[in-house]
This record gives sequence, structure tokens and C-alpha cells, in this order.
Amino acid sequence: MKRRNFLKNISAGVAIPSLVNGFGVRAFATNPFAKFMEGLSTDTDHVLVVIQLEGGNDGLGTLVPLDQYDKLFNGRANVLLPEDKLLPLTNATTLGMHPALSGLQNLYNDGQVRIVQNVGYPNPSLSHFRATDIWMSGSNADEYFPNGWAGRYLAYEYPNFPIDYPNANMPHPLAIEIGNSMSLSLMGPQTGMGFVIPSTGDFYNLLAGVQDPAPNTPAGEQLAYIRLIAQQSRVYAQSIIDASNAVTDQKTYPDTPLAAKLKVISRLIAGGMKTRLYMVSIGGFDTHDEQVDPDDHTLGIHAGLLKQLGDAIKAFTDDLNYLGTDDRVVGMTFSEFGRRITSNASGGTDHGEAAPMFLFGKPVSGGVTGSNPQIPQAPTVFDNLPMEYDFRSVYASVLRDWFCVPQDDIPGILLHDKPFIDLFEAGVPCVSTATHDANQTAGKSLLKCWPNPVRDTLTLEYQTAGGIAMVQILDASGKVLATPVNTWQPKGTYQENWNAAHLPPGTYFCRFVNESRQQTKMVVKE
Repeated sequence: MKRRNFLKNISAGVAIPSLVNGFGVRAFATNPFAKFMEGLSTDTDHVLVVIQLEGGNDGLGTLVPLDQYDKLFNGRANVLLPEDKLLPLTNATTLGMHPALSGLQNLYNDGQVRIVQNVGYPNPSLSHFRATDIWMSGSNADEYFPNGWAGRYLAYEYPNFPIDYPNANMPHPLAIEIGNSMSLSLMGPQTGMGFVIPSTGDFYNLLAGVQDPAPNTPAGEQLAYIRLIAQQSRVYAQSIIDASNAVTDQKTYPDTPLAAKLKVISRLIAGGMKTRLYMVSIGGFDTHDEQVDPDDHTLGIHAGLLKQLGDAIKAFTDDLNYLGTDDRVVGMTFSEFGRRITSNASGGTDHGEAAPMFLFGKPVSGGVTGSNPQIPQAPTVFDNLPMEYDFRSVYASVLRDWFCVPQDDIPGILLHDKPFIDLFEAGVPCVSTATHDANQTAGKSLLKCWPNPVRDTLTLEYQTAGGIAMVQILDASGKVLATPVNTWQPKGTYQENWNAAHLPPGTYFCRFVNESRQQTKMVVKE
């Protein structure tokens, strides 16, 4: 197969861009990033670090409601933690934390952790894949969104991406995920909004200029060719190298995979990256069996995972403080679901519903939101923990109070309107309006849709380089509702008026396609 056809076939056949050494294959096939912007800015504004607990974390094995300990004993005696081993929490006398979470306990007692109890959504799915999609996309259980809540936020903040990115205003990735591929969370209305570093090993190889050897096969030859293109392009790679090289000293981290990822993130933040969102994950929380050591319930698989989590978060926050960036960084954990009240005969717990979330960092208002989960006197396998807070309320509060999104704009991003929760310290400074305005105009706008919100007539203005120009109207699920423009046109700027009066209220997307160039803008129908 010729290299040209190889690239074409790969880029056209993958919905979420494939990534090689952290670079999207589609990005190199279409080459939307034409230049490397030199120079780093220290104006990184607010940063969110999201940690996914893959598999469904057992909330009742993480935070034990001491006021209902006897009821828990009736339902999960073979996995229940000893009451006298639980870690106390300041001003939360009816909660005990898993003894492996001493790092998180220290942060909580220092006022840097907010626990949100009983987080979930109506009619929850207990499928790992579907539940993960729901949490990442922000959909209802009966909705299917092709993009993620974070990707839609980034598309709102940087509406011209990816045309003429990177640029002087935003020379760095909008988001960075350390993992094998980009998650649904970071998928925008049209394209992935993030940059993937497959592993911490790949990160350090990038710094050292080392490349994993490609297989000595025809496919390996093609892979080596793509990697060569990636290294030559150095679009975002060089900015990552520069930011990393700006930090020469960090605090000590535990020798665990999660800690290694957070260490990289702290280094990039302190090095001047303007990246808004970072995502990492830790797997293994699907503890159907051997959740605890039968001879000592404070040990076992779950204890090991929680120790890695708590110690990594503590090291990360200590490092942020040491590097002087702790006032700009907040972390958040989530898992696709919790686990049942009762344990099973294999010394584990099965898929459940609501579970706690943790937010951490200096700007967080420490304490507990919500009440202890209510446990039946004699729980059975059919009993579950009811939702108290919708997970999208947490997202909405992060968008409003941390990323400073105007409250009226948030339903258009989340595609749902949920109540807000107080999660942050009073007086946390917002990102400046000037910064937001600069982000709105960064890059090159090929498509404008106004008025926004729209009631009747929507004006579509687009800039074509010549050839077939197409403008589509899509709903939140990605379904094409109309194609107001689909014709060959010479290079120029054009306008088309489209009647939107028949659309029900909600969020929609205008998509412009011209040869290899694509751009999508959100519009709200009143």
C-alpha cells in the first residue's frame, strides 16, 4: 500500500482520531496546524485535572457511614472495614475514610477536599461502557451524544478550533490526556479537542528524542513513516518539551502509574502550559471478587487502588504548592457507577448506582456536600443507593465557578439545565473577561451563525477557499436536520439565511465543510 493511501484510509476510517506518539493521524492527513508558535506564557488561568476511577468504585468501601455501620454489617460483613481502623474526618463525625486514603484524609482535614455524596443520574445504566459514555458525554440514560461535556466546553471557549491553531493566543493543546486514546469527554462537536500522550514513558521519550522502534514489517514501515511526520511537524510536541524543560525540580512522588501521570501534569502546568484540562485514569475498580483480604479487610485490591489514589493526589497537591501553582489547579474524581450495598459470596461487590465524588485543591471549599447514604435495616442484593446529586450539577458548578462560564450559557454546553452546588472557596478569582474574549477570536473563523440565541431566521456566513461548500444544521445527538448550503462556489465569503422557527428550543450545531477544512459552531434556539 502506498503511503498516501495508507494515510488516507486510516484518517477516514476512525471516528475518534487515532493517535501515534500523541499525535492525531487525522491531523497529519489534513494538516490543520501549519505553524509552531514559540514562547510560553505564564497566564495559564484555571486548570482542571480529572481522574477517572475505571470499573466502578465502591463508595461504601471508600467512605463508611458510621451512623449506619450495623446496617452495613448486615449486608456486607465479608468486605466491611473494621470501624476502629477508619480514618476520622474533621467536622464529619458520621463518616469514616478507608485507612488506605491517609493522603486524602490529610488534605481533607486541611480544608482542601470537598466530598459530594450520592452522585449519579436517573435510571442509571450498570453497563461499564454505557455508563462511562453517559458520564463522559453528560447525557441522560436514554440519550446518545457523540461528543463530551468537556469537549463542548472547549468548543465554546475556543470556537474557531482547529483552524489556524496553534496561535499566539493559544500556542498549547486545549486539553491533554495521558492514556492510550482520547476519551469521549474531550470530543467536541466536530473534532477531538485534546492532545494524547499515550503514557508517561512516551512523555519522557519525547523529551529525550527517543522513539520506540517500529516493527520490521510492511505495517511497521508505514508506522515509522507516520511517526516521522509527527516528529517533523512538532506542532504541540515542542511546546510540551519547552514547558517541561522549564521545570527542573519537583517534590517526591510515589512510584505508581497514577502518581507518574500527575507528576507530568504538575510539571507542564508549572512550565507555563495554557492547557485548561488534563485527564488521567486508574483502572481496576471492578471488584467483583477478592475486594478485600479475607484476614484483614483493610488490605486487598481495593485498598491498594485507594492508596495509590490518595498518595498520588497528596503528592500532586504538595508539588503544586512547592511550584507555586496550587491556587490555579483543581482536581476531580469520577467513576462510572458505585457498587451494591450488599457484598457477594466471592468477597466482592457488584455493580451499583450512586457513589461519592471528590474535588481537591487549594481553591476547593473543604467539607461534605450531601447526607450519608441511607441503608436498609436488612439490605438485599436488590437494594441500591439512591442518587442525591446529579453528576451534571457537579460539572455545571465547575464550569460556572471555576471556568467562569456565564450561568445562562451552561445549559447550551451541558445540553441539560441542572442545579448548582457550592464547591469552591468564596472569592476565588474568575478568569478575566479579556482572556475569554481573546479565546473567542483565536484562530480563524470560517463560519458565523447569528443571532445567537435565534428565534426565527438564522444567518449563516461562511468563507470558502473554493470548491464544494456545505453548511449543515445538527441536533445534540449529531443528527443532520438540514443542509442549507451544498454547492460548488469560487473562493469568497457568502451568506445564507435559514428559517429556524420550526426548531424546538435547545442547543444545535452549525457545521461548515469545505474540502479538508471543517468548523462547527454552537447555536441556541429560544
